[in-house]
Amino acid sequence: MTTRRNDHMSIKAILKDFVESNNLEKGLDKVNVAKAWNELMGNGVNKYTTEIYLEKETLYIHLSSSVLREELGYGKQKIINLLNEELGKEVIKKLILR
Repeated sequence: MTTRRNDHMSIKAILKDFVESNNLEKGLDKVNVAKAWNELMGNGVNKYTTEIYLEKETLYIHLSSSVLREELGYGKQKIINLLNEELGKEVIKKLILR
């Protein structure tokens, strides 16, 4: 027989407990980072984005345009700040554009 900790826990709290107890947070961060990139950067940048992946606290973005890569390189810290703000926590500390 299972006991309930609280009869009035919100769905959000239950899901958060589940994610934490099953060590799923890093996997969700990877999915959420890709989603945030696509939403924040828009169609113009997404058209040239070939790969997005997060490893530890570094976000790797592969771009098919060297000109775009150069342009985005000037605003790396701003991009990191925007993505972390969108995610609601500091997930990314470094951005590498390839």
